[in-house]
Amino acid sequence: MTSSTPQPPLKSPLKFSAFVMDTTSHILHGAWRLPEAQQHNFNDLDHWVNLAKTLEDAKFDVIFFADVVGLYSDYQGGWKKFVDTGLQIPSNDPLVLASAIAAATENLGIAITSSPIQSPPFDFARKLSTLDHATRGRIAWNIVTSASENAWRNYGYDGLTAHDDRYALADEYLDVLYKLWEGSWEDGALIQDKESGLHADYSRVHKINHVSEHYRVEGPHLVSPSPQRTPVLFQAGSSPTGRRFAARNAEAQFITSPSPEAAASLIADTRRLVADAGRPPEDLTFFQGLSFVVGSTEEEARRKAAELDEVIDPATILAHGAGGTGIDLGNYDLDTPIGDLETQGTQSTFLWLRETVQGREPTVRDLAEIRSRSGRVVGTPEQIADNLARWRDAGVGGINVINATIPGSYVEFAEHVLPVLRERGLAQREYTPGTTRFKITGRDRLPDSHPAAAYRGAFTGQADTARSAAATASRTSPVSTTPSAAQTTATS
Repeated sequence: MTSSTPQPPLKSPLKFSAFVMDTTSHILHGAWRLPEAQQHNFNDLDHWVNLAKTLEDAKFDVIFFADVVGLYSDYQGGWKKFVDTGLQIPSNDPLVLASAIAAATENLGIAITSSPIQSPPFDFARKLSTLDHATRGRIAWNIVTSASENAWRNYGYDGLTAHDDRYALADEYLDVLYKLWEGSWEDGALIQDKESGLHADYSRVHKINHVSEHYRVEGPHLVSPSPQRTPVLFQAGSSPTGRRFAARNAEAQFITSPSPEAAASLIADTRRLVADAGRPPEDLTFFQGLSFVVGSTEEEARRKAAELDEVIDPATILAHGAGGTGIDLGNYDLDTPIGDLETQGTQSTFLWLRETVQGREPTVRDLAEIRSRSGRVVGTPEQIADNLARWRDAGVGGINVINATIPGSYVEFAEHVLPVLRERGLAQREYTPGTTRFKITGRDRLPDSHPAAAYRGAFTGQADTARSAAATASRTSPVSTTPSAAQTTATS
């Protein structure tokens, strides 16, 4: 006899990304000194290829490369601390690794971090489209705006642009990319008919003739449409401006909430922003950043966590935590309230700290102590599964797994935690065929509700120039930046 009582819908398994960086000391500074840690071999291509194979065997969805293109703000008056401890220096370009990882894997998504200041939009669009073809649709882009003063000077600017203006520049940059990826080539334009000799249909390939404050791009896009056209779009900003930017553009957002309850509140409010931007609220998936200390017993897990704390360098943790704020926290008393500090840097650091410390104004000391253990889950595989179920119930769709050691953190998670998660329906057993976007969202291309979709068919016929100009005028806001002559030449 079957029951007529409606059953709740089955919850989807969590998605998993591996949070890495092509450097020695990424997040848990000092952990590279552990005997089993191999992240100091980051210059070795085999190090990354072997990790990618491990992640694919474990059915991770994405290997996600963080990146920086400049030093963090000074700590104790300079940047010696960064060099002494390997705090993201040296740091290599992850984009160069993507082809090698692609050749060694078949399903693993490859997410690359890049900022508008790093590459002119035409060049960046060409590189990512080429990689998306080469990977059969497995490329993602983490959109950042570069909060480092040194990074902006490395690319020819006089200094760091104001926080909100950086996001306005990113909007303008995306406008060019969307035109190239979605509008320059119509579907079916690439024919390659050997009998007739017609390679592509000229009437379905278009120049975009983009002209805006910072970019002049004629087009057409030199790469035919890749499997995803636009790569999967990730974003991590948690400031009000950053969240509105993600609501307009992102398909996945990385968050670092201190608890499932805090995540539920953040997710609900961000989904409201997504709806305000004219998109279905469910079009944004949230990946929570967590690290794991796994033991066969709770006692063993706590012992391993204590051993990890012994090698973590709190001063380097503080130098990193302060690095994107634009303030030298090495010169402040540890009991200084963060409300006494003002910055044009990464505001998300202070917002996260206020969210974590309840009932009082957090201090510099709180940043040093809390960040070293932020997002750490300690326990048996079963206890970790219980914890991840609470995150999923809060609306989190994916976990961005932070490592203490490479490859050890991921091997341990794969061998001990994932089998329990699969038994509980919290992790996939096999890959879904198709592109990375299809694996995450169930579709290969951006939906019609996404702003990039407005450029599909926008350049057809004789209206190319007029429609491009009209679309640019409707979407582009003025951006107050002061690049040098060299930078202006590079992006014009």
